[in-house]
Amino acid sequence: MFLKYPFALLLCLMLGFELALAGTSTAEEIVKTTSDQVIARLKSDREELNVHPELIYDLVDELIIPHFDFTSMSKWVLGQNWRNASDEQKEQFTYQFRTLLVRTYAKALLEYSDNEIKYFPVLSNPDSNLVVVKTEVAQSASTAIPINYSLHVSGGEWKVVDIAIDGISLVSTYRGSFASEIRKNGIDALITKLIDKNNKLAVNETQ
Repeated sequence: MFLKYPFALLLCLMLGFELALAGTSTAEEIVKTTSDQVIARLKSDREELNVHPELIYDLVDELIIPHFDFTSMSKWVLGQNWRNASDEQKEQFTYQFRTLLVRTYAKALLEYSDNEIKYFPVLSNPDSNLVVVKTEVAQSASTAIPINYSLHVSGGEWKVVDIAIDGISLVSTYRGSFASEIRKNGIDALITKLIDKNNKLAVNETQ
């Protein structure tokens, strides 16, 4: 579903301070600043990336991965199945889920073509520890795509916990498919499927 929007992940970058001390504008400012950094790197490294596309992972590791809360995302994706999982299963799932997201979306950055990005006021709810950073990415000859980022504070920093592209939540999308697999075959079977998927993606990258 999300691969329809190859530029989507380049904006998934956030930092911040304690929620009680940070205004919601801080999250918005950080999204924009870090997005600008990613875009600048894509432009400056374009020639090298065209020759060695695998280098996109260095960019992802440096500028994107540190700003995701993969543990919280894994908890929300698995729902009650997280509580029933062993510590080893939780660790394995989180690692494989993280790897899947990275490998699925890293190459999408290579297709970025200088689309215009618009930023809108941050949405916050006093009854929730989440804020939503709203953006739109312009497309040539078509309507803009809304991309909204849900963040919370973890370890004193804003962390991404969900992305909604054109109204479709990443967490909700995976949660449904993962829950179905667990109901049918159990969480170990889901982890095995993720391992197989990641291995296939890795093989395709070398071809």
